[in-house]
Amino acid sequence: MSSMRKALLALGAAVALAVAFALVRPGDDDATSTITGPVLSRADEPTAPEASQEDSAEPVATAPSAPAEPAATLLRVRGGEPVGGVRTIEVQKGDRIRFTVSSDQSDEVHVHGYDLEKPVGPDAPARFSFSADADGIFEVELHGSGAQIASLEVQPG
Repeated sequence: MSSMRKALLALGAAVALAVAFALVRPGDDDATSTITGPVLSRADEPTAPEASQEDSAEPVATAPSAPAEPAATLLRVRGGEPVGGVRTIEVQKGDRIRFTVSSDQSDEVHVHGYDLEKPVGPDAPARFSFSADADGIFEVELHGSGAQIASLEVQPG
């Protein structure tokens, strides 16, 4: 048997196993499924140029409609100082607080009152996402330079 024929037989066996797994995999007996984690829309999925939704045999999962989460606030730091001055982030108690800090220098971002710290650097933005559990006004600062870059204002709910 030639090496080409062996390779084709191995490829055929692998395809047959993949099809068998897809048909027999556990948990797909009912028409409902639970979605956990982030859900990507078809526009977000990487696809080959020739692929289309009509070519797909797999159903597209859609998330139940939920209130849109506000976009994350972007805080830029250059030379250890906030670009455009100290920004104010206002939320209601119980809301989700989301912001990203980018910096041209390595440092550490600290959110007072919530005791959150994350490193930040030229190629490593610090991303924060947490629940506004405590009301009040809290500083967001850089530990290295000591510069305040934002004021987090959490209004009582």
